[in-house]
Amino acid sequence: MDQLQAMRVYVQVAKLGSFTQAADNLGMLKASVSNAVRQLEEQLGTRLLHRTTRKVQMTQDGQLFYERCQDLLADMEELTTWFSREEDQPLRGRLRVDMPLALARTLVIPALPAFLRRHPQLEMELSSTDRRVDMVREGFDCVVRVGNVHDQGMIALPLGQMAQINCASPAYLERHGLPQGPEELASHQLVHYAQSLGSRPAGFEYQDAEGQPQRLTVPGSVTVNNSDAYRQAALAGLGIIQVPRRGVQRWLDSGDLVEILPDHLPAPLPVSLLYANRRHLPVRVRRFMTWLQALLQPALS
Repeated sequence: MDQLQAMRVYVQVAKLGSFTQAADNLGMLKASVSNAVRQLEEQLGTRLLHRTTRKVQMTQDGQLFYERCQDLLADMEELTTWFSREEDQPLRGRLRVDMPLALARTLVIPALPAFLRRHPQLEMELSSTDRRVDMVREGFDCVVRVGNVHDQGMIALPLGQMAQINCASPAYLERHGLPQGPEELASHQLVHYAQSLGSRPAGFEYQDAEGQPQRLTVPGSVTVNNSDAYRQAALAGLGIIQVPRRGVQRWLDSGDLVEILPDHLPAPLPVSLLYANRRHLPVRVRRFMTWLQALLQPALS
């Protein structure tokens, strides 16, 4: 059995957790399926599956190999139809993408069902985290990054900007008063945000009348490292926050948060689509990025 066919056999066994079911699906003898997996393990020098009388389960190496097999098999299928491929042909394979939670929740996930209906054999892994993922080490095909980009070896496609605002809860403003300018913030509280707890908080950032960035040190009793916790701290009345408007619009509409200091806003945050500097991107990645770009750009300033 050739290497590609053995990989296809392994993917079926790993996906179904059963040699018998995999053999039935592939129209093969169970012994042939078992031999194919055993030969792969011998070639790789590692155990891919834990086998018991009741179940078959992937090892840690088996999980990594399973993910790479899926990608490689999808790339091979794509390559064999490269010259006859139509742009509207359904995509297949796995896509691993990372983006901020606010964009995922308000824009991408609502539009994703229609995209996946057109590509029923595409498997999507969508990560939404405040942590800056390592694209290469963690196997991401592309990421949406908010803020300045410093990733070496990556191509950054500008998508637009996210406007930021200052806001606080009505309960907080009732206790501390409505600030009329940055000079009054010394008697207020910020909810501080830091990706790494223990690092120095940025303080209150804003642009002056000439558009120059300014920063004030403002007291604050709470520091968080998660965007959800940051928003929830403001809703709980713990202080002022500076956030992209899109991420808090529903709470502004409901009155649970109130915009303040509209003439002293932080600079908009650049939004970029990052992908690896590869000579030939898989078609599924290229077409997904085209779809994502068309989806996000109109919603960004």
